[in-house]
Amino acid sequence: MAISHGYIELADSLSSCKVLVVGAGGIGCELLKNLVLTGFKNIEVIDLDTIDVSNLNRQFLFQKKHVGKSKAQVAKESALQFCPSANITAYHDSIMNPEYNVEFFRKFMLVMNALDNRAARNHVNRMCLAADIPLIESGTAGYLGQVTVIKKGMTECYECQPKPTQKTFPGCTIRNTPSEPIHCIVWAKYLFNQLFGEEDADQEVSPDTADPEAAWKPEDTAARATASEKDGDIKRVSTKDWARSTGFDAVKLFNKLFKDDIMYLLTMDKLWKKRKAPTPLDWQQLEDSARPQEETPGSGLKDQQVLGVWGYCQLFQHSVETLSSHLQEKGEGAELVWDKDDPPAMDFVTAAANLRMHIFSMNMKSRFDVKSMAGNIIPAIATTNAVIAGLIVLEGLKILAGEVETCRTIFLNKCPNLRKKLLVPCVLDPPSANCYVCASKPEVTVKFNVHKTTVLALQDRILKERFGMVAPDVQIEDGKGTILISSEEGETEANNHKFLSDFGIRNGSRLQVDDFLQDYTLLVNVLHTEELEHDVEFEVVGEAPDKAPTPPSNQEEANSITNGNKDSAQPSTSSKAEDDSDDVMIVDSDEEEAASSATAKPAPSSGTKRKHSDAETGETSTKRPRTTQQSSAAADNDDDDDIIALD
Repeated sequence: MAISHGYIELADSLSSCKVLVVGAGGIGCELLKNLVLTGFKNIEVIDLDTIDVSNLNRQFLFQKKHVGKSKAQVAKESALQFCPSANITAYHDSIMNPEYNVEFFRKFMLVMNALDNRAARNHVNRMCLAADIPLIESGTAGYLGQVTVIKKGMTECYECQPKPTQKTFPGCTIRNTPSEPIHCIVWAKYLFNQLFGEEDADQEVSPDTADPEAAWKPEDTAARATASEKDGDIKRVSTKDWARSTGFDAVKLFNKLFKDDIMYLLTMDKLWKKRKAPTPLDWQQLEDSARPQEETPGSGLKDQQVLGVWGYCQLFQHSVETLSSHLQEKGEGAELVWDKDDPPAMDFVTAAANLRMHIFSMNMKSRFDVKSMAGNIIPAIATTNAVIAGLIVLEGLKILAGEVETCRTIFLNKCPNLRKKLLVPCVLDPPSANCYVCASKPEVTVKFNVHKTTVLALQDRILKERFGMVAPDVQIEDGKGTILISSEEGETEANNHKFLSDFGIRNGSRLQVDDFLQDYTLLVNVLHTEELEHDVEFEVVGEAPDKAPTPPSNQEEANSITNGNKDSAQPSTSSKAEDDSDDVMIVDSDEEEAASSATAKPAPSSGTKRKHSDAETGETSTKRPRTTQQSSAAADNDDDDDIIALD
């Protein structure tokens, strides 16, 4: 059988081209295997993570003997067993290290992401744009998955569509008025750090007397807090110091957290006018009333059982004793780090969270459910990773064959669509003219109070966290070129705790921000305001909370509250159709407009928008409806109903 000239050229290209794989986890393992078996010979892989026991059920390049070792290095060694002639270079490092600059990226013909966090994905997106190298982005969330291609000047970049920020909660909600299980789980994680880990003032767990909703006078009503007069008395001292003074006595700690602090909350009358008031717990009363049959083990897996209140009291006591023992073994000044895979730590959070849920009249959760939310994970499925990794290679082959225009965003659905297909392609969108990353002159307007925002908050909270910069330099456009922030260590540290208004920054000021590592410049327009909501530090104009879509109520989606799972290189943007009960993903399709199938669902009108769930945050983002007709080439695919937009 004759072999086409194009096929020979492509085979030669595979053996000679150099590709970069970022991430060696669930998708990364499958991808490395696929690449070497497809014929790729020059591969570099980078991952900062080490192998954990929990990885072994799906990251098949790793075995039990590899636990604790570098993922990138072990993945390289295992992949070479499939193709010993391949040349694989492994880096046990962060891709955000300055060593991996634009010149580093330029030596590759193709970059493939298999990451697990948004900050790194934003960074790789910018590096590939700066180096003008094609990027294949991917991700999985349970049974859902997606793959897309990003090419400078041709397609949307990863940051073209605004994404909701990681789900966070006001401190007063966590400390005073929890209304959802996740609020109690966050509180329990804070409590772990306050007792055993690194104390953080932003993670206080005691009642918040500054809650603006309470509007009470502590000096007038504190006398009504009938807290214990003994060691459990409420004192505004370090939680860890107080716990140490009691010898980490679990019963005294219990009565402080679940009795005294709750009674203190009850004195904040206004909080409970429209809410059901919490019910304090007392250890002695619970112990006296505990019935032996109450905690009889139920059927099913242990982690999926929900205990009774006394059962969680006992789990709390046991976990406190175990964790305090571990802390003492480490010596004076030692700290423990919370890890969802550490049984005592997980027991503590499960017990503390459930006791607080009970106090605030919520249904308690199993250890499995608490772990899913506390660890910010969606159960990972090996077959989803395998399918997505295969699609990455297929899109990569198109790029290397010089057929970028045929690349597609491809979505893997949990359930077949009306045409009984699980895989649904969508034509790639062009770059957004308003993107603050890939536009010709990136520009953004940020609203904040210049009299309350410090230089450090501008650097860390706005430029690094919100806009994904690594080492920003900031110059005020004041005619004098005042340097506000320098990435050179020590040059502008004296400015850190000064307010922006101290430098003459006011409404209408403009800041030029450069990140030389990312080869990225952003112009920030300052919009001064004194009317931000409580606990809101800033807003990006056009992404104000009143314009944000409502988070999904579906429990499966709600379980994903922050950064997706370890395999989520790309957050799912799936959303359920209003009349469907499955997890089919819906979006306005370009190919839908070109298709003429009589069974296709009608496209939304140009004035409508659809919402897409973000598996990282559990929130939704809105995809702009398409207003332009695509080329007739799209008509070859008439699957118009289950396509979603990459967020």
